[in-house]
Amino acid sequence: MSDVPFQEQVADSVPKINNEVAVGEDLNFQRRWWKFEGVMWWLIAGMLLLNFAGAFGRGPLAHVRISGDAMVVKYDRVERTGTPSILVVQLQPQVFGDRTVKLHVSQSLVEELGTQRVIPSPSDTAIGNGGLTYTFSTQTGPPGFVEFALQPAKPGIYHFSLQVAEYPPINARVIVVP
Repeated sequence: MSDVPFQEQVADSVPKINNEVAVGEDLNFQRRWWKFEGVMWWLIAGMLLLNFAGAFGRGPLAHVRISGDAMVVKYDRVERTGTPSILVVQLQPQVFGDRTVKLHVSQSLVEELGTQRVIPSPSDTAIGNGGLTYTFSTQTGPPGFVEFALQPAKPGIYHFSLQVAEYPPINARVIVVP
C-alpha cells in the first residue's frame, strides 16, 4: 500500500462526444415519469373538484337532509374543528299533540359536536337516557324549527341521534376534519 490515496484513476462511465460530457437519457424511465405526472395532475384536479363540491365541507355535497316521521334534520356531514355550524330540526305538525314537544338528543351531539346553544330556548331540560331531553312549549305557537349551534372541538367521526317522544329516532353521522 502506498501513502498516497486514490492513485488509481477513476474511469468515466458517461461517454464523451467531441471531448464533452454527453448527458444520457433513459426513455423508459422518462415515459414512466410522464405517466406518473399525468396521474398526479388528474388526482389534484379531482381533489379540487371534490373540494369545490363540498366533499371536504362547506358545499352542496356536505349538506344533508334526513326526513323522519316526526322531524326533518338538516346539517353538514363534514365539519371543521372549531368552526361554527348549525343543525336544524324541522318538527312535523303531528308532534304538537299537547302543549309541549319533547326532543331527545344524544350526548354526542352535546359533547363531541359541541352544542353551544339551542334556539328557541327550551322551557325545560332533563338529563338521562344517554343524552338531554329538551321540552319546548307550544303555548305561544309551535316551534317549527329548533336550531343547534355546533362547534366541534376535535376531529373524528361522531354519531348522534334525535328523537321526538313516541316516534322513531333519526340517527346520523358527522365527520369532523382538522
